[in-house]
Amino acid sequence: MSQNATAQQARTVSANVSSNELLNIKSLVLLAILLAAGFILNMTLGNALAIVGIKPQFIIAAYALAIILTRASVAQSVLYAVLSACVIQLTTSIPGLNFLTEVVAAVAMALLVKANIGGSKACPLVSAFLTTLISGALFAVLGTVIMGAALPTVMVKVPLVLGTAAFNAIVVQALYIPLNKVLNK
Repeated sequence: MSQNATAQQARTVSANVSSNELLNIKSLVLLAILLAAGFILNMTLGNALAIVGIKPQFIIAAYALAIILTRASVAQSVLYAVLSACVIQLTTSIPGLNFLTEVVAAVAMALLVKANIGGSKACPLVSAFLTTLISGALFAVLGTVIMGAALPTVMVKVPLVLGTAAFNAIVVQALYIPLNKVLNK
């Protein structure tokens, strides 16, 4: 009888996916959702806010959120950055440059999260600010050089980069708490 009962039980398959694996499906799905939302927000709200001199980069906020929510390793963060840069290519003014700037910024984000910069409550704010600042500064400097403009013209972009970094930091901080609660239930 026990053999018959065992034969009738449904078979289940479980897979333990370590968060240290490069291709963690749950993390990639989260990143995809955040990137889709970020792309839509860039195309709508981002363009509307550009009129007043703030150009939020919701894609940077999206991968920053994904990195902090999943506690991504440096390797995973590089993957997040490359995928994010692919999305950015649809709207960037200098195609290809974001592959470099986002990888550097995502690695910085992973290291800042690992170091818990700003403490547990302020880490999303501080790390997102610094990550966006790194990405924006690199894009401004390298973009200026690529476009053949004089390097001192980068100074004109400083307020825009700082404003974008502040805006992204607020977005990431505001979204981190509710998303973290949902993901950790």
